[in-house]
Amino acid sequence: MDRIRIVGGRPLVGSIPISGAKNATLPLMIASLLTDEVLVLENVPRLADVASLQRILGNHGVDVMVGGKRPGDSEYEGQTLHISAKRIVDTTAPYELVAKMRASFWVIAPLVARMGVARVSLPGGCAIGTRPVDLLVMAMQNLGAEIEIDRGYVVARAPKGLKGGRIEFPKVTVGGTHTALMAATLADGVTEIENAACEPEITDLADCLNKMGAKITGAGTKHIVVTGVPRLSGARHRVLPDRIETGTYAMAVAMAGGDVLLQGARAELLQAALDVIAGAGAEISVTNAGVRIARNGAGLAPVRVTTEPFPGFPTDLQAQLMALMTRAGGTSHITETIFENRFMHVQELARLGAQIRLEGETATIDGVPQLKGAPVMATDLRASVSLVIAALAAEGETMVNRVYHLDRGFERLEGKLQACGAEIERLSGF
Repeated sequence: MDRIRIVGGRPLVGSIPISGAKNATLPLMIASLLTDEVLVLENVPRLADVASLQRILGNHGVDVMVGGKRPGDSEYEGQTLHISAKRIVDTTAPYELVAKMRASFWVIAPLVARMGVARVSLPGGCAIGTRPVDLLVMAMQNLGAEIEIDRGYVVARAPKGLKGGRIEFPKVTVGGTHTALMAATLADGVTEIENAACEPEITDLADCLNKMGAKITGAGTKHIVVTGVPRLSGARHRVLPDRIETGTYAMAVAMAGGDVLLQGARAELLQAALDVIAGAGAEISVTNAGVRIARNGAGLAPVRVTTEPFPGFPTDLQAQLMALMTRAGGTSHITETIFENRFMHVQELARLGAQIRLEGETATIDGVPQLKGAPVMATDLRASVSLVIAALAAEGETMVNRVYHLDRGFERLEGKLQACGAEIERLSGF
């Protein structure tokens, strides 16, 4: 099992190319099940989750061809996937595949919309709370699907097709909104989605579906209207840049010090997070090439943050911010409102010398003058990269174990940081 070794104390200087967004890529790949024509996705990141989803789609009979490099491509240039679900041969998504990644449960929507039936295992994924699928199931039922739970599988049937309807989510759900969008595109009639998630990844999926012939309006707002169409065609779509990767590297630079251009980053996708990072003492400037982060000598100021659905501060950057605040000159407060049990990184940060107290859904972080390197264990995707951020400023060597979590969501992280001067390396075979 791989580990990552980091020796802290080096500033980051240079540029980091921002990859395509994992959280946009996965639903876009799943949307390929809605058409018998080829969907071409550009700027797809090389991630373990993308490879896992390719295997899941392959189980349904989907062919995925990865386009080769083009002249002038850099090593971080995103992949181009040609995805063909011309003939779906199996409408079951088995436990051994779905258990590895929660988002794969979303195949239930295009399968039942196009094939009239789907049998999908209840999901697995990161252990950051229960994250039930009840709202996704409710959305399908509101479009006329008959649902039953059979020995750990959700079985959805709509032999005469889905029907347009009204879906009102009691709380904001990104997965539920993705599912509702995909199902409604082929439903007979008009579907209204109320209290929809407004995340950029929702807008990206809607843009792609509209290129495929869907009729979706209002994506990016809380009220989305979908007019069903008989069939969808193929399309070509470029995945938007990853706002979580952008925020993560921005905090890494703020932590280690230095001056880095995040190439291709779009500030409007994470303005709330950039405002927090600027408030903590980093200099942020937006250019045509991306977002530039700098911190040269100035100390870090404490912050008070509550995670919220977009456009608020994202839960997927909470662990990274906590790592940053371990070195702030004062006391910070971070409240997690999206997922329970998303503070598992606290004990590992404490191994580096962080002073953090938990009370309910709020973490209180007392900044310390110095962190010290130590062996630590990654517990989930975002927690693992928070340990990397802390290690960049820690005295001495930190060894991050179980880094397969990192590979699920960060493309070649150690290579990108090495290029900016970090002393970081991957050790294989442990």
